[in-house]
Amino acid sequence: MSVQERKQRERAERERLIVATARELAEQRGWDAVTTRLLAERIEYSQPVLYSHFRGKREIIGAVAIEGAAEMAAELRTATSAAAGPRARVTALAHAYLDFAERNTAVYDALFQLDGGLTFANEDTPEPLKDAFAALMETVGEVAGDGVHPGLFTEVFWAALHGLATLTRAGRLPRGDAERRVELLVDRLAQI
Repeated sequence: MSVQERKQRERAERERLIVATARELAEQRGWDAVTTRLLAERIEYSQPVLYSHFRGKREIIGAVAIEGAAEMAAELRTATSAAAGPRARVTALAHAYLDFAERNTAVYDALFQLDGGLTFANEDTPEPLKDAFAALMETVGEVAGDGVHPGLFTEVFWAALHGLATLTRAGRLPRGDAERRVELLVDRLAQI
């Protein structure tokens, strides 16, 4: 291995450490507690080293979001692959999405609530974000109904899931009715 290859590997490892540490801190204490000073302390590198990888917290949030989008896509595909039939797949997808949002609050916030400097729904959108949407559309698009654009239908279904996730987390919706909400969403929106 050349010196250049070793340095590139070490740089990539430091970036992974920064992102993992930021995510861990955000999950434990919330994103407000994540500062470059605290991150530098936790990873045992100086702040200038941290800034040599990311220009600031915004880019770190974006990196957490990109990593989280890849994880979400994988979880959605795993959940739907085990389900038989369109209705079961859409229901499994809805549960997997809501479970992901509840288990990974800091990642979910990085993806959909905070400014990570990422663009959505255009050519500049990072591939993991596009893939997370594709994972939704693979299942939801098949139940869009005749004459309904699958992408547009997926956006509406996703918006409903996002609303359920954020309102439940904020305590605005009682958790006891979560299953009935998913059933209603699937019944009313999916043309099965």
